[in-house]
Amino acid sequence: MTITEPGNDARVIAIDGPSGTGKSSVARKVACRLGAGYLDTGAMYRALTLAVLSDGLDPADAEKVAARAEGLVIDITTDPENHKVFADGRDVTMAIRSAEVSAAVSAVSAVSAVRRRLVHVQRQLAGGATIVVEGRDIGTVVFPAAALKIYLTATPSARATRRAEQVGISEPGEIAALADSLRRRDDFDSTRAVSPLRPASDAVVLDSTDMSEEDVVEAVLAAATSRNVGASW
Repeated sequence: MTITEPGNDARVIAIDGPSGTGKSSVARKVACRLGAGYLDTGAMYRALTLAVLSDGLDPADAEKVAARAEGLVIDITTDPENHKVFADGRDVTMAIRSAEVSAAVSAVSAVSAVRRRLVHVQRQLAGGATIVVEGRDIGTVVFPAAALKIYLTATPSARATRRAEQVGISEPGEIAALADSLRRRDDFDSTRAVSPLRPASDAVVLDSTDMSEEDVVEAVLAAATSRNVGASW
């Protein structure tokens, strides 16, 4: 499927990659350092997934999920220091991070009608401003001519350990189960027909397995400097 009407890519830094690679925290810090905006596109799919689950809908029912997407008003801030997500006027910033939402979001985000609608909204939110946008298809679909494209990756075990720390899991068995869950989501997201998870052909690929968050931030900023991204912003 081709999603048309690309946005103004010239002032966009795209950061893509699977769960647990540190995309959100890195993107927000890069945005702060550059004085740019920040957009978490994954939060938008999570907001819709929360609405689908709250309404008792089957995340695999594409028709009903698409209909719910049409009726849902999602508002998301682009201030990296004040990230908030609202669905139909309700603050869902924390609720969208639940395990239930994480388990269902891949199915919801695979619906082509959902992606068409939210990609359009994402391009409107960027609005030609200097912005760091993170997700899974930013450099390949949403902003295919972004000024800089970064693809973050890490081993499943490293990603599971990071995610476990975020949600307060410490038991080895639970961490192993989390790693399996991440692998399954990777497989689903990378093989879906619509906007599959993959690095853009011209992306800078960073393996963050043995890197600290600050190391990754510095690497992204160095890539921006080397390409004169942000020099005239």
